Amino acid sequence: MNIKEKIASLREELNQHNYNYYVLDNATISDYEFDIKLKKLEKLEEENPEFNDPNSPTQRVGGQITKNFETITHKNRMYSLDNSYSKEDLLDWEKRIQKILGTDEIEYTCELKYDGASINLTYENGEFLRAVTRGDGVQGDEVTTNIRTIKSIPLVIKEDFVSNFEMRGEIILPLDGFNKMNEERVANGEEPYRNPRNTASGSLKLQDSAEVAKRPLDCLLYQVVTEERKYDTHYGSLEAARKAGFKVPDTIALAPSIAKVLEFVNYWDEKRHDLPYETDGVVIKVNSLQQQEELGYTSKFPRWAIAYKFKAEQVTTVLNEITYQVGRTGAITPVANLEPVHLAGTIVKRASLHNADQIEKIDVRVGDTVYVEKGGEIIPKIIAVDLTKRSADSQPTQYATHCPECGTELIRKEGDAKHYCPNEFGCAPQITGKIQHFISRKAMDIDGLGAETVDLLYKEGLIKNYADLYELKVEQIVPLERMAEKSAQNMIEGIEKSKEIPFEKVLFALGIRFVGETVAKKLAKHFKSIDNLLAADFETLVGVDEIGDKIAESVISFAKDPKSLALVDRLKQYGVQLEISQEAQENQSDKLQGKIFVVSGVFHQVSRNELKKLIEDNGGKVSSSISKKTNFIVAGDNMGPSKLTKAQDLGVPIISEEEFITMIS
Repeated sequence: MNIKEKIASLREELNQHNYNYYVLDNATISDYEFDIKLKKLEKLEEENPEFNDPNSPTQRVGGQITKNFETITHKNRMYSLDNSYSKEDLLDWEKRIQKILGTDEIEYTCELKYDGASINLTYENGEFLRAVTRGDGVQGDEVTTNIRTIKSIPLVIKEDFVSNFEMRGEIILPLDGFNKMNEERVANGEEPYRNPRNTASGSLKLQDSAEVAKRPLDCLLYQVVTEERKYDTHYGSLEAARKAGFKVPDTIALAPSIAKVLEFVNYWDEKRHDLPYETDGVVIKVNSLQQQEELGYTSKFPRWAIAYKFKAEQVTTVLNEITYQVGRTGAITPVANLEPVHLAGTIVKRASLHNADQIEKIDVRVGDTVYVEKGGEIIPKIIAVDLTKRSADSQPTQYATHCPECGTELIRKEGDAKHYCPNEFGCAPQITGKIQHFISRKAMDIDGLGAETVDLLYKEGLIKNYADLYELKVEQIVPLERMAEKSAQNMIEGIEKSKEIPFEKVLFALGIRFVGETVAKKLAKHFKSIDNLLAADFETLVGVDEIGDKIAESVISFAKDPKSLALVDRLKQYGVQLEISQEAQENQSDKLQGKIFVVSGVFHQVSRNELKKLIEDNGGKVSSSISKKTNFIVAGDNMGPSKLTKAQDLGVPIISEEEFITMIS
């Protein structure tokens, strides 16, 4: 056996032992024997660097330093899940998907909802290539070097599986490992970590991968994403992934009905406390991959999946004070300052009271003993008051009448739940909030600039609005607290690079009320420039698909405000993209204007996502369900039978991929 073969043989053997120990929990050699073989491989690789491989078992020990985690756009968006809390919620979801599919023959999978950090693993030609955090679902941080240290993640696929795919999963910290880490920290005189979820998430962004390798992180997989049509069901794809070396939990189960789903939920609501890791609910998915394709997605969630959340943990504590926060839009949020209490793995000191109506509804007062739970086990909220412990001299809460920051009298428009501070350009939290929104990842995505730095720049008088960012100079930033030449340079470079950000994101960044990410895309696409948008009247605005009265009124209000227009003019002068680029416009047309398309099946010339983009780039609209308003169905191989039947019943024209491409060419 030559050197190359020896190295390959050792790698294969060690990968198998890793799989046996970390995935199957069935070690076949001792730790000592494993270490001897690993050292032998390390020596051979060191002596023969021409055979180096980033996916060698020797790379799992870490040691590489990552100073900056690169932002990567996901090839396939990582959606969040819609939540349910009752049997009625699940039955309503089932009715919705039955209506879209035109059938009640739906099989489900039930999986535990793991409480950790979501990760997307990319494999090419059967080898691990890249790991990216979920981020905002559209883009995340590349953490490949750190993920390589997690021994339950296969670096090379050992079975016949799809070649190029993404594997979605959750990075978790098992309870035993978490408790052991905390014992060591306490013994060393350090603060213990609060909970496994946050510790797992924080581990992924450690700069030294050797430190990550020391932590007992694990990865539980829950979805295969691929364009290869090798499997018909979600369950089948996960079973194949398990055989290929991935750690797919064996708690996953098939359910032929919602009644069986609820049996699974009820069983694990009690038994979850026996698990070696934390879970906060159950994820229910449509099992058929073809039905998943037919159901598609909303702007936020997959229609084919829903999370059932276990009842939140609840505690009582005392409300010491009510204070008021000012958001970037001027919205006032009352905050309950509580006697610190331990809740669902964290110490809770504050909870949202939402608005004046909510305070009045539950009649909450300073000094009350209140019931607190985590909404969806994330955000603490007060749900009720223990009236038996209220003092006799207690007084009802009087809601704030003036802004706690600038003293301006608050206003509340008819139909609005919240009070607002109208001092938009003179109220500090509104000013810094707008700048923080402007620089955020979904907006201008300015590297080297965060919320704390914005507050510092404002406090030092260097910026008063987001346009001021483009006049900053390195020499102004370097003298500031916690700033150095390199970080100042990075900030200025990040601001300069933001001038390349496309118009739709700039429009979102401007912070026009009610113009969120999706609305900004629609307005940018329709009006093509900020000048066209700000010149539009009410009728023109509401004539745009999905633009309602409130959005139109908000855009017009922005267009009439001299200070807002002055900011836009300054951004133009600095070279910020306030119109769709010529290149982007060349790829767009109005050929499909007003036409509604449904896309179904498997395509060969372009992917489903590319096909949908072509429809939208040419003025059309993509819908997930067929109705009388549908103009065309673009059908690929294996089109859903229910869609075919419905299309024929409604007389909707069905065209092929080739016919569609001819239509837009």
